[in-house]
Amino acid sequence: MKKHENTLYVTTQGAYLAREGTNVLVRVEKQTRMRIPVHHLGGIVCFGNVSCSPFVMGLCGGQGVGISFLTVNGRFLARVLGPQSGNVLLRRAQHRMTSDPDRAADLARMVITAKIANARSVLQRARRDHPDRVFPELIERVVQRMADILRELQRPMPLEQIRGTEGEAAKSYFEAFNELILQQKDAFFLRERTRRPPRDNMNSLLSFLYAILTHDVVAACESVGLDPQMGFLHADRSGRPSLALDLVEELRPMLADRLALSLVNRQQIDAKGFSRRESGGVEMDAATRKTVLVAYQKRKDEEILHPFLKEKVTVGLLPHVQARLLARWLRGELDAYPPFLWK
Repeated sequence: MKKHENTLYVTTQGAYLAREGTNVLVRVEKQTRMRIPVHHLGGIVCFGNVSCSPFVMGLCGGQGVGISFLTVNGRFLARVLGPQSGNVLLRRAQHRMTSDPDRAADLARMVITAKIANARSVLQRARRDHPDRVFPELIERVVQRMADILRELQRPMPLEQIRGTEGEAAKSYFEAFNELILQQKDAFFLRERTRRPPRDNMNSLLSFLYAILTHDVVAACESVGLDPQMGFLHADRSGRPSLALDLVEELRPMLADRLALSLVNRQQIDAKGFSRRESGGVEMDAATRKTVLVAYQKRKDEEILHPFLKEKVTVGLLPHVQARLLARWLRGELDAYPPFLWK
């Protein structure tokens, strides 16, 4: 369990939330591990086998503190709220912002700036860690081009121009990404990014990781009361979690791309776990999916220093922290949305 800002995240399996006066207690095996005054809390997020007494639900409901329940892997299940309209007000603010072209473009620009900066960090780390195994001239050229694009993004621009700039950066990034694959290069390569369906093993791996990351971000949006369907960068489309896809952009270089490279370069997965369907798409078998999920969960358990909060958070809580920061911006509590910039 860990408290970030005014949100309590309970991840210890078997934990039980109880009430003592105006305090919320976190108990594990009948031992009180944490005691927090309810007026210090803005929300509680419970992962997996975490239960709450009806009395603590009543206490939190009366104080406007939402309790969200997610699976261990972060899929949203339910949210308990008292008699309040906080979600309605937040979603109205979200609707106003997404309908304002200038405000929507500002948020999209922040997200894409973070995405490109974080992708650039992936390339720079590979060049630093494996100077004798990557093509330094190609990496340097792409890193420099991405730096130029980041400078362009410092000035306001229309949403369509931001999308075009992001597309150019992504194309350059994936041109260099193949250089970062250091093992099993006959089976794992990336000539271009293909999605529906993925046409090779690496694209299949990336698509799977992006999908489970998107599920985590959808759950994070739901847990703070945001509408995951109403985005800024990604256009609204029936059934598409556009806001979640917005937030995924800034997180996937670190959470997905780096993990994909690690799984291949450490030979934790191999070509036998992939097969081509009649449609031409490539998919993973059950054993490989399990290996990827275990590695993803292990990655989520690591701690990093959050660049805006200046405190340690687990990687798995990044979607929830960023969703809550976005909600604070929408409510006017922050002058600007602080995207996640990987240090």
